[in-house]
Amino acid sequence: MINPKQIFTWWHRQTFGTFLKTLFYGKFVGKDKFGNKYYKSKKDERWVVYSGKIEASKITSDWYLWMHYTVNDVPNDDEKRYFWQKEHSENLTGTIDSYKPNKISKINNKKKYETWKS
Repeated sequence: MINPKQIFTWWHRQTFGTFLKTLFYGKFVGKDKFGNKYYKSKKDERWVVYSGKIEASKITSDWYLWMHYTVNDVPNDDEKRYFWQKEHSENLTGTIDSYKPNKISKINNKKKYETWKS
């Protein structure tokens, strides 16, 4: 069922227009480990309905390639992964969990300049 907030806002998973397009024209193609659902129309238009927070970096590299027409095969979770491949993680820039290199965290918080004094 559609949430009333979805009618006017896109940040609640999908807009009303996307809901209707998915309902009438969308063919469910697959789901990734984050719960995002991927759809395709007869004209080969491709779109995603995010689960939870809408964040484009939640799309794994396999599905990214499919969404941007680089590959036509639907990604398979059973594909062989190499030991050196890391698990996908979303972009955390701007959050408290963002990556901070060791050099930056070791620097003392001393100013490199003096503030003006009136």
